[in-house]
Amino acid sequence: MTEKKIKKVLLLGSGALKIGQAGEFDYSGSQALKALKEEGIKTVLINPNIATVQTSKDVADTVYFQPVEASVVEGVIEKERPDGILLSFGGQTALNCGVELHQKGVLQRYGVKVLGTPVQAIIDTEDRDLFVRKLDEIGVKTIRSQACCDVESVRKAAHELGFPVILRAAYALGGLGSGFCDNDEELSAQAEEAFSFSPQVLVEKSLRGWKEIEYEVVRDQYDNCITVCNMENFDPLGIHTGESIVVAPSQTLTNAEYHKLRALAIKIIRHIGIVGECNVQYALDPQSEDYRVIEVNARLSRSSALASKATGYPLAFVAAKLGLGYGLFDLKNSVTKTTSAFFEPALDYVVCKIPRWDLTKFHGVSRQLGSSMKSVGEVMAVGRTFEEALQKGLRMIGQGMHGFVENKVLRVDDMADALQHATDNRIFVISKAMQMGYSIEQIHQLTKIDRWFLYKLKHIVEIDLRLRQLSHLAELVLFMDNTELLEYLETPEITDLLREAKIYGFSDFQIARAIGLEADMNMEKGGLMVREWRKELGILPTVNQIDTLAAEYPAQTNYLYLSYL
Repeated sequence: MTEKKIKKVLLLGSGALKIGQAGEFDYSGSQALKALKEEGIKTVLINPNIATVQTSKDVADTVYFQPVEASVVEGVIEKERPDGILLSFGGQTALNCGVELHQKGVLQRYGVKVLGTPVQAIIDTEDRDLFVRKLDEIGVKTIRSQACCDVESVRKAAHELGFPVILRAAYALGGLGSGFCDNDEELSAQAEEAFSFSPQVLVEKSLRGWKEIEYEVVRDQYDNCITVCNMENFDPLGIHTGESIVVAPSQTLTNAEYHKLRALAIKIIRHIGIVGECNVQYALDPQSEDYRVIEVNARLSRSSALASKATGYPLAFVAAKLGLGYGLFDLKNSVTKTTSAFFEPALDYVVCKIPRWDLTKFHGVSRQLGSSMKSVGEVMAVGRTFEEALQKGLRMIGQGMHGFVENKVLRVDDMADALQHATDNRIFVISKAMQMGYSIEQIHQLTKIDRWFLYKLKHIVEIDLRLRQLSHLAELVLFMDNTELLEYLETPEITDLLREAKIYGFSDFQIARAIGLEADMNMEKGGLMVREWRKELGILPTVNQIDTLAAEYPAQTNYLYLSYL
């Protein structure tokens, strides 16, 4: 149970607003502060970003709008005299600051206890050399690599490992300074950039093209462990998780692969000694069950926020409680109020996270995606199928798109190059390629995206082509009255196709555009017309589905009925 001496806790927030920081970790910090307040513990927050929930009134008892830097934090500790400090809820910035405070002896000097994961465990996961050695102790495979402290040693390591290689900066935020290198010229430029962010750089053998899989794992001080969620990147290794569409739960793993990686994740978190939550990232060979551990984040990450919202399991809230000394068996899931926190959620739906970029606002910036993060936000969509969740998400990213198909015309000068070198428009480039006749195998060879995902995308394109064959409906609207038109629409071929389109995520707007209604009326009216047709034909979610959701979320009953209709 909670330790009695902990009466005041300092939480390091997410820092100033920039890519890879701040907004992504506001959710985690807010949940942690809520958990501490529930225990009657006074909270002190350091976060210079006023545009967050955690800095709002009454979330924390005391807020310092100051940089999350060691010298500033030391001053706050001296004034506030907290009993404990939480380092895992403010992303990489808070973690780095906490390690610096520990190494300078500040925490020991003021008797501040690090709650949750010990600092040494954080160092073991952040220092790339120590990390590899730590996992070697338990026979867990990591990518062949060498830790370097200068450009010359980077060059030597790259030649020993053999090109292509990837450089990763230790303690870096959002993959800053990382990148793939195919020759000495690229290596020198990337090494200089990496050392500008960190004193240590890891040179790794490139596994570009392997699948990237993540597990969110929770452990308490009594060595109880659960995996809350596993996720799979749509893009293969080589593109930062924050730049890729992410699907939960994983869709292309076999049962053996899923359980093998799950067991490894638990083995890793136990050996490192993490208390609370961590994120384990794997590279998985698509041709075999061979794997490599890419990294372990001994903190809440942007993936943790996604996992929390996707599963309904309050990861940050539980992690904060575990840091106070509770066991998983002591806690209830604060969302369901009935189930224990000591259980693994089971998903009977698909969740898609889709990144959002604002690269068009910056002149001269490269639109190519890689191992460092450029996205400024993301959306999460939920559906019964991958196709439905993806199309919902693409409509929500605010780029003027309506889904995977029926979008504004995209100009691509060199299709093969556009497929091979990912940009912020990659998903729409794939859509155009499929409509131009590129086969799934051709797209797979150029992108290395798993064929399962490509078959699902092709399914959307095929439904769209069948909808386009109903283009004569746009003319019938002009010549038939509503009764005659509905009688015509009641043919099984049309009703079945409209129902299939809705099941796989087509909006009424997309359907209207596909069948050509926009030629004779503005698109908004076309979409409303398709909606009216559906209602008359009974193409709606079952009443049972809506009633079940309404009973579960009574405060949102009206919204649920409206959104489903």
